[in-house]
Formats: sequence, structure tokens, C-alpha cells
Amino acid sequence: MRDVLGDLLAWWEAGETVGVGTVVGTWRSAPRPAGAAMLVGPGGTAVGSVSGGCVEGAVYTEATEVAATGEPTLQRYGVSDDDALAVGLTCGGILDVYVEAVSRATFPELGAVAASVAAHEPVAVVTCVRGPAGRLGNRLVLWPDRTAGSLGTTRLDEAVTDDARGMLAAGRTATLTYGADGERRGDELTLFVSSYAPPARMIVFGAIDFAAAVARVGSFLGHRVTVCDARPVFATARRFPDADEVVVDWPHRYLRAEADAGRVDERTVLCVLTHDPKFDVPLLEVALRLPVAYVGAMGSRRTHDERLARLREAGLTEAELTRLSSPIGLDLGARTPEETAVSIAAEIVAGRWGGSGERLTGGTGPVHRTADR
Repeated sequence: MRDVLGDLLAWWEAGETVGVGTVVGTWRSAPRPAGAAMLVGPGGTAVGSVSGGCVEGAVYTEATEVAATGEPTLQRYGVSDDDALAVGLTCGGILDVYVEAVSRATFPELGAVAASVAAHEPVAVVTCVRGPAGRLGNRLVLWPDRTAGSLGTTRLDEAVTDDARGMLAAGRTATLTYGADGERRGDELTLFVSSYAPPARMIVFGAIDFAAAVARVGSFLGHRVTVCDARPVFATARRFPDADEVVVDWPHRYLRAEADAGRVDERTVLCVLTHDPKFDVPLLEVALRLPVAYVGAMGSRRTHDERLARLREAGLTEAELTRLSSPIGLDLGARTPEETAVSIAAEIVAGRWGGSGERLTGGTGPVHRTADR
């Protein structure tokens, strides 16, 4: 939804009604994740994608009709049958797509949601996508400190607020089921929680040429990128135009301060490119004890072995050391900074989704994996 939010907001501000199809559930090799969205705006303009092309035509037709009638629907698209004209996913996956009409009347909180997303303020939108008449399409918007809208009853709103705030903190987008009045063991209502958490952080330590390439690919993947180095002559914004910020500080001191301030979380990835013991050993002492998603360190295998010995001398346990990805990246045969950045990014993505890093050719099982992180 982030990809189409700007277009949706523009039409919303102009007082238009937009048909919106949102992926709310996926199974097997679904081509796009929950939260992917497609808009059908004034004049039949289409923006976004829910399946990469497989069922866009069917969703377009459905969204056009829903925009006209105002009646939301929940559609399931699965594997195509033997009829060449059947609508389905040739990849073998299954998508549930919720289609609704969005306007100032149906979604008065959209402006506030868009403002929070632009300001990197956490916000979640909870929509009833399956339920009895009078409940379908109800919406609750919540922030860490406030809420707007309602799903129908105070008890339901309170139960959902507790659960959805936990999902928002983890950046998770998924469905929840409840009873009609918020009973957690019930399934009369299916609610879709779309979390707009701030971008996950990537902190790159070491202002070297490889860091510029890593910052570039990190930004491409949607991370908020920080480059940190203690040497002011190297740590400059001009050398790292793709970084959101460049910090001059001792790496271990900066990371400790960021963690203490609550600006490092379980989605944060740390790339240690200094390969200098006076920088990376004290830094890794801090990093490997933080609940972050990834800690990688650059260097040869000899450097890695020497680094492990120093870290053991510093008191790190074997369990803590197993969290270290070193030498950093997947074995792609990379040579240039750009190739090395792709190798590092590949390892981060594989860790996030539980990928093996092996070639898909000759493999078995689903292509797309799922993971909570």
C-alpha cells in the first residue's frame, strides 16, 4: 500500500471515490505479499499490483464495480483450471483480495494515516474484511498512543488495539480473527491489520568504498541507512549520497547510544565493514548482545578467526558469536564494491525470509517462503 498511497491520497483529497483491492491473505507461491494493493481511480486509471499480472484484470473489474456500488467484497484467486480463460495464478499460489470503495466518507482517517507514514510515525489500519452485514468494512486506525474509528463495539476495539499494537511494533501485516464482540477464540470476524511501521534501519560502520555500495543497495531495499565512522575526513555526506545520515563517532559508542535511546530494534541490520580490530571488536561486543535482525562483519577468513579470538577474550559466549555473519555476505564470487553489496543484501534477505541462499534451479518446495520477521 505504501507504493500507491500517494495516488490514493491525491484522489481522496480531490473528493473522488477509488476502488481499492488489497491482498489480505496468501498461500503457497503467491507472487505478492499481504498488503500489496491496486487502485482503480477516476476514469478507470489503474495503479499498483496485487499479483504481478496474473489476476489484475479480474481485480480491476471487481474494483470498478465496488467503487460504483460501495459494497465491499472478499475474493479468492487460486490456480487456473484447464480452461484457458479461467482467472487464476499460474504459479500455484492463492490470494485473498479485499476490494473496497475508498473516499472521504468511507475512510475519513486516510489523511492522518498518510501524514503519519510520511513522518515515519508508526500507524496501523485495521479493517473488517469478513463478517456480518453492518461490520464489513468497519475500520479502526491506531497509533502507539491513540486510536480513531471503530470496528463496532468498545470491547472489540479494546481487544484489537492490544493485539494490533503488538503487530505494529514488529512491523507485521496479517489477519486476525475474533468473535462478534472481541472474543479471541471466535472467528465470526476476520480483521486485516496493515502495519505502517517506520522503515527498518541499516547501520553501516566504516566509511570505505564498499560502504557506499552497501548504503545504495540498503536504500533500494527500503531501509533507513546510517553510515558511521570515527574519521571525519572519510565520513561525509558527499561520499555517501544514498545514506539518510552520516555520523562521525566511534562506532561502538554510537551503537550503544542508539540502542539505549530505543532506535535499534529487531528489524535493524548492522554491517561492520571496518575490518580494523580497534573499531570492530568493541563494536561487535555491543552488536552481538542486541536483539537485532542481522550482524555481519567484513574480512578474510583469517581476519574472522582473529576477530573471534579477540571477542572470546572480551567475554562473548559461543551463543553470542554464532549470531555473527562473517565473512559477510553470500558466496557469489563478488569482487567489486557493487557485487559485494549485492552479496550482503542477499544474505540479509535470505535471513529475513528463511531462504537457503542456494540456486532455485533443481530445488523443491515453494519459491516464496514466509517469516514473521
